[in-house]
Amino acid sequence: MNVEFSKKMFLPLMLAAAVAVSGCGGDKKKTEEKGGTQVAAKVNGTELTVHQVNFALQRIPNLDKDKSKEASLQVIRSLVDQEVIVQKAMGDKLDRDPAVVQAMDAARRQILAESYMGRKLGTPVVPSAAEVTDYYNKHPEFFSQRKVFRLQEIAIKAPKDKHAAIRAQLAASKTLNEFGEWLKAEKYPVKASQGVKASEQLPPAILPNLQKMPDGQAMVVATPEGLLVLVLAGSQAQPVTEVQAKPAIERLLQNQKRQEAAKQELDTLKAAAKIEYLGEFVDAGKAPVAAKEPAPATPAPAAASKAAPAGPSSDAISKGISGL
Repeated sequence: MNVEFSKKMFLPLMLAAAVAVSGCGGDKKKTEEKGGTQVAAKVNGTELTVHQVNFALQRIPNLDKDKSKEASLQVIRSLVDQEVIVQKAMGDKLDRDPAVVQAMDAARRQILAESYMGRKLGTPVVPSAAEVTDYYNKHPEFFSQRKVFRLQEIAIKAPKDKHAAIRAQLAASKTLNEFGEWLKAEKYPVKASQGVKASEQLPPAILPNLQKMPDGQAMVVATPEGLLVLVLAGSQAQPVTEVQAKPAIERLLQNQKRQEAAKQELDTLKAAAKIEYLGEFVDAGKAPVAAKEPAPATPAPAAASKAAPAGPSSDAISKGISGL
């Protein structure tokens, strides 16, 4: 894709998003100040102000200063378009529609809650060098031992009472084609795919076993709808140094600290509040049941590995999957 084209397309989208939260409409009274007017445009007498334009511009990330003039013109055009529609909506009394009132109230509550937390938590603190190093050392699977995996995936939709039979057949099958034919004969819905994923893109429940697996081995993972067979067609070490990882680790630690601080503040506010759940929502006041841990990923029995040979024969895996 042409880079310039992408930027031209991206800017209007960001402007639209910024305008959407910049306020709808202005005040009909004049807002002139010394040294010039603060009115940027008028729609049927309703004023749209420079403050609204500036607010929208502030919400556009990484806006180049040399593009600010062009962006401000696009913003005011978008505000005018929005105001024309808003005035028509008001004329049709949509602001009294119950669904619209609820949506506006929900947006107001969300903005207030986020604004409070934003002010309470303040500016994120940059983690220390020691914190970055500690995180880097504790997670070698994402950094010093990071890998990129070529994976073949077979998602099988099946009830729990059929899982054991499917696992047994996978172990007994000499090739994936043979396993696929059996799945067809048993009429199990199957979806096959393949792709490349790095360590950080994989679920934590899968990664540890996948890191240790030799190329060509299969792994079986329980899913809400059935089983997922993962075949490691190949892997390649692509470690990341601490210097390279530092920006990502800093952002991650900042987010973790803010989430923890936000939870502490929320717990404090809730402790001081009188909260009652009524009617059919009474159970919401009870302590939630701990989420059940997902079933761990397990390597398939040794026989199953024969269905996915490593090395040059990995092409056979692709053929086997495409035929499922």
